[in-house]
Amino acid sequence: MRTTVFLSACLLAFLQGPPATAQWVGAPPEYIISLTSKWEGERLPDGRPHVPDRIIERLKKVSMEETWGILRASGYNNQYEGDWMLVNPEHPVMAGRVVTAQYMPERPDFRETVRESGLSEGRSPAGGTNSWPIDVLVPGDVYVADSYGKIVDGTLIGDNLGTAIYANSGTGVIFYGSVRDMQGLRAIEGFAGWVKGHDPSYLRETMLTSINAPVRIGRVTVLPGDIVLANEFGTIFIPAYLAEDLVIRAEFIMLRDEFGMQRLREGKYTPGQIDSRWADEIREDFLDWLRNYPSGELPMTREELDEFMKHRTW
Repeated sequence: MRTTVFLSACLLAFLQGPPATAQWVGAPPEYIISLTSKWEGERLPDGRPHVPDRIIERLKKVSMEETWGILRASGYNNQYEGDWMLVNPEHPVMAGRVVTAQYMPERPDFRETVRESGLSEGRSPAGGTNSWPIDVLVPGDVYVADSYGKIVDGTLIGDNLGTAIYANSGTGVIFYGSVRDMQGLRAIEGFAGWVKGHDPSYLRETMLTSINAPVRIGRVTVLPGDIVLANEFGTIFIPAYLAEDLVIRAEFIMLRDEFGMQRLREGKYTPGQIDSRWADEIREDFLDWLRNYPSGELPMTREELDEFMKHRTW
């Protein structure tokens, strides 16, 4: 009950904003903390969970299906969005901490309110407000924006802003919308992007309304500080508090699958034996196989594996 009341109060404060304005543009840390209250670790200055870099790097090697299955088992059934265009197919994997931005069809009175609020928060008066989310990015962030699928005149960035995004974050973007200057964006070494389309037009009749508030990306509700995994097969958004456990569980599944395929190639077991609940004989064989697995080649540390196995149920 206390958490619900606190979250409601923070939401009201977020919508009301400071006394001089009608709303915030950037969500205050207290609001982000309330949204991500299950996270118990360190936080960034803006309130977002600081999932360790080592976990994010390991997540890049995890498959979409493994991640999806673990999230479903945890009660998160709406975390995947597919059917993307990759800005740079040479960089088909990205993971990082989410910074969100919401765009809506332009409305002059609201646009003026947003700009006044942003300026009162110390945001840059130069250029368009679509540069404001870029200004808050730090290394390891992924810029995730909902621009309601707008393609023509919905291009959130071109190569100039793309260069700034990569300089600040070292990653890229996920836009439920479009970009311009694909050739220029692909020329940015290391930059990655998942978008719904591209067009040569400029951004028109679209306005930024919030930074680091909840957004909808297709069929996913995304919170600031979520961890996103994006690859050629789609994007999946992971609540920060589940990220470390998910990675270790997924790495264990990878080892289990490696063992199963090896034994199938050897002809030791039948597909039916491997693809169903394992008999005691197979479980003991797998545990012996794990004990002899070279520690330097494990996806996790030997200590992490031993700790995981203490709580493993078959």
